[in-house]
Amino acid sequence: MSEFRKASRINAIEVSEILQIGARAAQLKQQGRPVIVLGAGEPDFDTPDHIKQAAVDAIWAGETKYTALTGTPELKQAIKAKFQRDHGLDFTADEILVSAGAKQLIYNAFMASLEPGDEVIVPAPYWASYVDIIALAGGTPVLVPCGAETGFRMLPAQLQAALSPRTRWVLFNSPSNPSGAAYGAAQYAPLLELLLQYPDVWVMADDMYEHIVYDGFDFATPAAVEPRLKSRCLTINGVSKAYAMTGWRIGYGAGPAELISAMAVIQGQSTSCASSVSQAAAQAALNGPQDVLQTRLAGFQRRRDLVVAGLNAIDGISCPRPEGAFYTFANCAGVLGRRCPDGTVIESDADFCRYVLEFHNVAVVPGRAFGLSPYFRISYATSEEELIEALARIGQAVASLH
Repeated sequence: MSEFRKASRINAIEVSEILQIGARAAQLKQQGRPVIVLGAGEPDFDTPDHIKQAAVDAIWAGETKYTALTGTPELKQAIKAKFQRDHGLDFTADEILVSAGAKQLIYNAFMASLEPGDEVIVPAPYWASYVDIIALAGGTPVLVPCGAETGFRMLPAQLQAALSPRTRWVLFNSPSNPSGAAYGAAQYAPLLELLLQYPDVWVMADDMYEHIVYDGFDFATPAAVEPRLKSRCLTINGVSKAYAMTGWRIGYGAGPAELISAMAVIQGQSTSCASSVSQAAAQAALNGPQDVLQTRLAGFQRRRDLVVAGLNAIDGISCPRPEGAFYTFANCAGVLGRRCPDGTVIESDADFCRYVLEFHNVAVVPGRAFGLSPYFRISYATSEEELIEALARIGQAVASLH
């Protein structure tokens, strides 16, 4: 029998380090170790009851067939109303696409628009899937390091330096996974004004964590901040994070009809329509009571403050206060060069995360997985009790270094 031959397009792509760490943590748990996993990017809250009931009602009403490729008319209307309500943005039905999660929208867009060698500017740290999807589509990610000194945000001078004749897209994720940093209108404005000078460059805005912002931060999205860019802007969102619906797999995007049509071609030859039942649930999420967002936001903010304070109390670790999402992105440069009890030296953020997991039973993700070192990400979408214990273990881990 001949051996399997892997396609060259995935030679440089592996299972994400986040999933690898999760698998190792699960393995240790099976061995009886009391591992606390702070790597998952999903809320620990349950989907609200009225959303679950909408799905049950849809099932009993027989709404279990294929839907229109780009989404049900009812869900599209709910999405249209959401954009108008929250941002004053008007979209028609043919400017909206519903997919099986926001990741599929990103994949659709890059597959539909990138030629080999086309460039996509991605501020780092970034969600790990961005660069792999760009590579699969034949594009070239152009990474712009944005450390704590810039608030993990790209500055106009950095954007200017990254732009080239091959630039096709600039990608923004606000609030960000992994840093929690967010762009307000004031931070977006000079970046978008610069892009007005480059008519062939499009903007992708991943707004998935829109409703998880703190301290009165005023969320902004590029198409609303700079209306002159709306005709070349794709705005991506979904119900996964705000409504605790990660498993329902519904994302949606809005942009120019010609782009949406091209994205639908890709979707039509990959997954086709999103789940009919999940679309009914997403419709209920967008049209239903929104008070659940504020209730859960208060819980996330308490956890954020707990984790930031706990990390900053540990010698050698510094952690900025994120504006949104449910992650912290702490700098561990102060522990590099220290020696573990077994004699090995912590030389990188990956070494530090491995040490914390293997010897102190806490799973966190190194910054290198997101394109920026020496940092590590904590997801605080878990109970305060677990967070307190995890912080104590991390503090003990650092105190045990020499």
